[in-house]
Amino acid sequence: MQKISLEARVREHLERAAESSAGRSAETVYGGHEHILRQTLLTLRAGTSLAEHDSPGEATVLVLRGRVRLHSGDSSWEGMTGDLLVVPRARHGLEALEDAAVLLTVAKKHAG
Repeated sequence: MQKISLEARVREHLERAAESSAGRSAETVYGGHEHILRQTLLTLRAGTSLAEHDSPGEATVLVLRGRVRLHSGDSSWEGMTGDLLVVPRARHGLEALEDAAVLLTVAKKHAG
């Protein structure tokens, strides 16, 4: 069994995001490309975003701190601390409305 303090990781990555020219920081906290399930902690400074990109498979975004906007096409959804956003299976992007930390969970089917 492994225990990870997301609160400690959030603090660490918000500091890294503040020092980064891109205004963000990320770490895979569980899984990876060789697993079906992958969980990634992502922090973004207010006003920064992840450009629109293709859907990685079934995915959710749990807002751990701050406020974000998930957008896809003409639709958008705002989330704040404690909200769970279901990522659409279409091109989408994520914007930080204030300094934010999210846990991105992705489940991908095995190829084969």
